[in-house]
Amino acid sequence: MAQFEKNTLGLLRITLGWLFFYAGITKVIDPAWSAAGYLRGAKTFVPFYQWLASPSVIPVVNFMNEWGLTLLGISLILGIGVRFSSVLGAMLMVLYYLALPFPMPNAHAYIVDEHIVYIFVLLYFAAHRAGRVWGLEEWCANLPLYRKYPNLRSWWG
Repeated sequence: MAQFEKNTLGLLRITLGWLFFYAGITKVIDPAWSAAGYLRGAKTFVPFYQWLASPSVIPVVNFMNEWGLTLLGISLILGIGVRFSSVLGAMLMVLYYLALPFPMPNAHAYIVDEHIVYIFVLLYFAAHRAGRVWGLEEWCANLPLYRKYPNLRSWWG
C-alpha cells in the first residue's frame, strides 16, 4: 500500500471513529436520551422495531446503542480490534437503516444514505485491517495472548 493510501486510510479511520465516538458519548452522558422515539418511528419491519422499543427491551437497546457507538469510536480512533468492531458497527448501521422508509430513507437520498456509506466503509476497514495503519493493532499483535491463540489475531484485527 502506497504512503498516500495509508495516510488516507488512517485519517478516514480516525475521522469516522470520532464521528461514532461523539455520537455515542453524547448519548451516554445524557440521562434523558432513549432510542425509543427512533424505534417507534420505524417505517419498515415495524413489529420488530416496536418490540425493541418495548419497556422490557428498551433499556438493553439503549445500553447497547450508547456503548456500542462509543466503543466503536474508541476502537477506530485507537486502531484496536478494528476488524471485529467494524463488522459489529456495520450490523448496527444495517439496523438503523432498516428502520427508515424505503426507498427514500430521508429527503435527500434515494436508496443510499449515510448509513449505507458507513456500512461499506466499516466493511472496508475490516477487510483491509485498517487498525494496522496508524493504529495499535500491530503492537497488540505481538502480545503473548495473540501468540498463544493465533486465530484470535486474525479474527480480532
